[in-house]
Amino acid sequence: MSLPVHLVPSLAGVALGDQVSVDGDEAHHAVAVRRLRVGERVVLTDGEGLSVTGAVASTGKRSMTVTVEEVVAGERPQPAFTVVQALPKGDRGELAVEVLTEIGAARIVPWAASRSVAVWKGERAEKSLAKWRATAREAAKQARRSWFPVVEPLATTETVAAILGGAAAAVVLHEEGGLPLSSVTVPADGEVVVVVGPEGGLTNDEIAAFEATGAVAVRLGVEVLRTSTAGLAAVAALLARTARWA
Repeated sequence: MSLPVHLVPSLAGVALGDQVSVDGDEAHHAVAVRRLRVGERVVLTDGEGLSVTGAVASTGKRSMTVTVEEVVAGERPQPAFTVVQALPKGDRGELAVEVLTEIGAARIVPWAASRSVAVWKGERAEKSLAKWRATAREAAKQARRSWFPVVEPLATTETVAAILGGAAAAVVLHEEGGLPLSSVTVPADGEVVVVVGPEGGLTNDEIAAFEATGAVAVRLGVEVLRTSTAGLAAVAALLARTARWA
C-alpha cells in the first residue's frame, strides 16, 4: 500500500534523523482525517522536488512531527508540459486541473478566451484561482508527485501568445486543425505548450495570433472532446512519445 503524502513549506537542508514539523490544515488532515498515529510511516514533500519518508514521532490536534528516514531529490520531469486552459463553465475547471495534475502537467494557465462562458472578475477571480490551486495541490499529493504544478493567474490572449512564443513546441487544439496531433514532433526537453479552447470554440483572431508565434493548430480525431478533458487526451498522447512514459 502506498504511503500517504503531505505537503510542507520547505525541506531545504533536511537530513536523515531530523524531525520535520507539519502544522495547520495539513497536520489536521493527517491526524484527524487520515488518523495517522505515532510509528506510522508517511511521505512529506515540498512540491519542488524534495521528498522525505519517515515515521510519525508525535501528533497533536493541528500538529505532527516526522523523523526522517530517507531523503529523495527528484529531477524535474522533461519535457515540461504547460496547458493553457480556457475557462470552462461550472466546476469543469477543477476537473481539468485535477486530471492535468494527475498526468504530470508542470504548469496550468487559466485563460479568458473570447468565447469562454465563465468570467473571472474581482472577488470571483480570486476565489476561482484559489480553487484551482487547491485542486492542483490535492491532486498532486494523490498522484505522489514531488514536483507540484504551478497554477498561474488568469491570462489574456496576449499573455498566452507570449507563452507560446517561448515554447520548444506548441499546439492549439482545434476541431478544424489542419494537422493531426500525431504529426507533432515532441522535444526531449524544454517546454511543450498545449492550448485548450472554450466550449464555444476558438475565434479566427485567436487562432491567427497563436499561429503567428509558431504554434500549430491540430486536431485530436473525429470526435470533439469537452474542454475539461481535451487537454488530458492531448498531453497523454504527447507523453506517450517521450522518455517519461518509455
